Amino acid sequence: MSDAIAQLIAKYPDLAPVQKDIYDAYVKMKESFEVGGKLLVCGNGGSSSDSDHIVGELMKGFLSKRPLPANERERFSERFGEEGADLANLLQGSLPTIGLSSHAALVSAVANDTDPSMVYAQQVYGYGKANDILFGISTSGNSQNVIRAIQVAKVKGLATIGLTGATGGRMKALCDIAICVPYVSTPDVQERHLPIYHALCIAIEEALFAS
Repeated sequence: MSDAIAQLIAKYPDLAPVQKDIYDAYVKMKESFEVGGKLLVCGNGGSSSDSDHIVGELMKGFLSKRPLPANERERFSERFGEEGADLANLLQGSLPTIGLSSHAALVSAVANDTDPSMVYAQQVYGYGKANDILFGISTSGNSQNVIRAIQVAKVKGLATIGLTGATGGRMKALCDIAICVPYVSTPDVQERHLPIYHALCIAIEEALFAS
């Protein structure tokens, strides 16, 4: 068990019923990144903000500075000299993560030209490859645009992880891994989503960027 996940459960004992699901999500995400996969994240409203939050924690250093490996630093220096060395010092190790709600022009075009419920599904179809993961966030588990994105992911061969509320909605049966926090009201559900994805990001960073 990851220390970060164990600490999460110690701090939030009400999440003990979903501890295994959280750990399974961690393992799946770590394995995907290890083979060059990427994470696609989507949600609506507050869950959209959570999606962007996850991107921010994975695309750069979170609790670790993630310095570049020596061989990569050398390549920058060989190519651009002192400027390359400075560039390498400023860059941080990155885990490829895309928040699907952040592309305003594309989202509005899909909503206008096809159907609003397809804004994430279209992106999963375009971005999604084998070894990638779709991480869908919905407090109800029934957000239609997230459901359609999951359906496309299943057809495209992506692994699917859902972060939702107590009932799980339709996402519970659709996702490979569904983390259904034991709350029903939107604020209560969202207040538990944040520490869960923080723990996931910390655990993955510790596993893949060990000093």
